Amino acid sequence: MLTLAVHLAAAVALLLWSIRLIRTGIERAFLPELRRSLKTFGRNPLSAAAAGGGAAMVMQSSTAVILIGAGFAAAGHLSASGALAIAFGADVGSALLARVLFLPVADVVPFVMLAGVVLFLKARSRRTKQVGRILTGLSLTLLSLGMIRAAAEPIGASDIVQSIVGYLATDRTSAFVIGALLAWAMHSSLAAVLTFASFASVGLLGAPVALALVLGANVGGAAVPAVLLWRAPAAARNMAVGNLIAKLAVTLPILAALLLVDPATSILGRTAADQAIAAHIAVNLAVLVIALPLTRFIAWSADRLAPPLAADLPIASALDPAVLERPRLALSCGQRELLRMGETVQLMLTQVIPLFREWNADAAALIERHETEVDRMHYDTKLYVARLQQNELTEDQSLDAVQIVSTANNLEDAADRIAVDLVGLARKLRDGGLSFSEQGMSDVESFHDRIVTNAQLALSVLTTGDAEAARQLVSEKDDIRAEERRLQERHLARLGGGGRLSVETTNIHQETLRVLKQVNSAITYVAYPIAEQAGDLLDSRLARPATADGTA
Repeated sequence: MLTLAVHLAAAVALLLWSIRLIRTGIERAFLPELRRSLKTFGRNPLSAAAAGGGAAMVMQSSTAVILIGAGFAAAGHLSASGALAIAFGADVGSALLARVLFLPVADVVPFVMLAGVVLFLKARSRRTKQVGRILTGLSLTLLSLGMIRAAAEPIGASDIVQSIVGYLATDRTSAFVIGALLAWAMHSSLAAVLTFASFASVGLLGAPVALALVLGANVGGAAVPAVLLWRAPAAARNMAVGNLIAKLAVTLPILAALLLVDPATSILGRTAADQAIAAHIAVNLAVLVIALPLTRFIAWSADRLAPPLAADLPIASALDPAVLERPRLALSCGQRELLRMGETVQLMLTQVIPLFREWNADAAALIERHETEVDRMHYDTKLYVARLQQNELTEDQSLDAVQIVSTANNLEDAADRIAVDLVGLARKLRDGGLSFSEQGMSDVESFHDRIVTNAQLALSVLTTGDAEAARQLVSEKDDIRAEERRLQERHLARLGGGGRLSVETTNIHQETLRVLKQVNSAITYVAYPIAEQAGDLLDSRLARPATADGTA
């Protein structure tokens, strides 16, 4: 029994990891395109729902899509209705993906895994390598579902398990709560539903219990982004909280009906597993159909439920003077302060571009306050490291201390360029009564989206120290340089065509692109120490990836 339980736990762990593997590949290969599609289609509720559904199917996660959409909502790129529509659509996409992953495709798993591993190991293109990662993750997802079924079937014969399942059959409220807790613990309603469906497929769960677990998983999955964004700006928080409100409004009446009568589940599918997945899809479609016309009311309700937080609450510094005599802990404090700086810079970056479409004095003042905070963190970090260096440090610790200061310098430079240069350029447009052409503004927003994506990757590098992510970030710097050059050429072509708006704003437009490139360069610096330590840098250039035989 213990061995089977360990096998089951390992299979569930593999499922979680494989879904994350797919999401990592998608983010590293296609995140800029996904961000652009969400932003472009998010202006209309129907297209926003479709975009959210497609993105969730690709990213294997509705939570990831909601977090991206929340960033756009916080920056003013999405209305409350558009943001909620993306969330509702993302949940439908995730539910449909559960149906796809549960298809009987065991025979193709070896071929998918072989193709994925070969692409990941042999491909020279970064994007092709990530496609290999995605295929490998997909094959492992399918493999893990088979492992769950194989482990669950003999476990079902246990008297203890039979007693638990029998109890849940009589107490479906407990099944609902367990489903919510497991989805929360997994941080994935998709993984939870696939696990429950696997249990049902081998007879471990009856259809009514599986339905109650699936209902709970929907609520638990919706609670994850709501909690993660609880302290986020109101527009971002309302997207996640509103989605949770809509989920509760649909699932709780269904649960009440499930407690009163035995449902005719046969209309949902032939087997208990099919019925569980069909119910999952039906619940999310019901949320979409019922809640989509009510997005404004739901956003209002979410705002009332979670009042706006005080904007000026002081945040304690991570720089603890009490640990200066313990260099390893002090360096960790410095690293955490860098992460706070990076998060603040990213927030400033998301807030600045809307000023070019419509000037907002309050938003500009907020960016300038953030810049003052970054200046303070930069100054405090330098003094902290200077005091730390009065102690006896190892060579590696001395190098880490210098790198902390260098990274802080670059983050402070990025904040300056956003608050001074970009806000100043937006103010020039306002003062002159000018605006970019629609094509020019689209180019700036697209370029900005790529840099925001790089800022998110930089925060990941700061947090994890992942060498592959650091290498990708350094590589993106060259791509951004090439993209800036291409956009400058596009602007000159419009200028040559005599477009009035292009002529009036040419200097501001070109300077905006140049400053955004400089912001990206400053943010990218966080990856250089890690890439250099991993041997991925030759002098100041990125080393070529090694081939399978180890040659460069």
